[in-house]
Amino acid sequence: MELNDLAHHTGEWLKGTGPYANIVLSSRIRLARNLRTFPFTNKASKEDLEAIMASIFSAFASEAMAKELTFFRLNELDNTDRQFLVERHLMSHDHASNPQGRGLVVSKDESLSVMVNEEDHLRIQIMQSGFNMASTWEAVDRVDNALSQKLPYAFLPEWGFLTACPTNTGTAMRGSVMLHLPALVMTRQITKVLDAIAKLSFASRGFYGEGTQAIGNFYQISNQVSLGHSETDIIQNINGLIRQIIEQEEQARQALLVQNRSTMEDKVCRAWGILKNARTISSQETIELLSMVRLGVDVGIIQELDHKTLNELFIMIQPAHLQKIEGKKLNTFERDTKRADVIRGKLNGKT
Repeated sequence: MELNDLAHHTGEWLKGTGPYANIVLSSRIRLARNLRTFPFTNKASKEDLEAIMASIFSAFASEAMAKELTFFRLNELDNTDRQFLVERHLMSHDHASNPQGRGLVVSKDESLSVMVNEEDHLRIQIMQSGFNMASTWEAVDRVDNALSQKLPYAFLPEWGFLTACPTNTGTAMRGSVMLHLPALVMTRQITKVLDAIAKLSFASRGFYGEGTQAIGNFYQISNQVSLGHSETDIIQNINGLIRQIIEQEEQARQALLVQNRSTMEDKVCRAWGILKNARTISSQETIELLSMVRLGVDVGIIQELDHKTLNELFIMIQPAHLQKIEGKKLNTFERDTKRADVIRGKLNGKT
């Protein structure tokens, strides 16, 4: 699989299927691992980083799943290519901004991605569509167990897996769920919800995770602490919290339909009309409008659109994706024009 091939399809986690797919875009579990035979990446030499990457690539290449994997050396990719991978949630902004000695492993369906030499030697990630924390954990655990047979993990019985950041020590597991919460935002309950999340030692981030703000009413909720908690405990805690948030969002949507249906319909239909007819549009405005259209689909105001198409649009309208689709570099105005073309084509059934 070549990197350009990814521009013409979307990953498994964007299918719009799975439990509560109307509210939960995706479930993700990430494991941090380090090799005990090398320093952490912030202390590693250039030669160390290359040796770590070679060891990890070799371990994956020897697995049965190797034929489904693509290996990227980030210093061989240009800025647009690296940003493209960030937009697809396959790696972090930090990883993209420091390419020397860094790598990435991606499965064909994009459910698995592994950042090599980010903050830790390995960041193993599984993403699935909908609210599926248990099956997501089973998938990432299989990959981790296979790698542990070939790579000497840094582990101490009293501390667990050793990581560059102390908050990840222990299971070194970060579970997160991407939620679409427009009704809680519209009814001005979202601040209360986020405050409660913080008190329970969970973090709330934006569409692109750590260091990003919420846009389009999307919130990524994840655990902050792994030390002293088993993987089962973490998953149970996440599941309990997310179910409560889902219930609150469902109640808020029902309240809007009963008390302010005409206002909701107006917002949804205006967003639908703009997206289907705009000739130039920014990414910020697009995401906000797509959020309202998605709400309209969920509550039955719009019936000729599905979640998969909407989820694809959230990714396709990002700057690097537009340049991949066009096959060349685009300035801001050209991107805004191309974005409007792509949206019209999707929503009017031309692509």
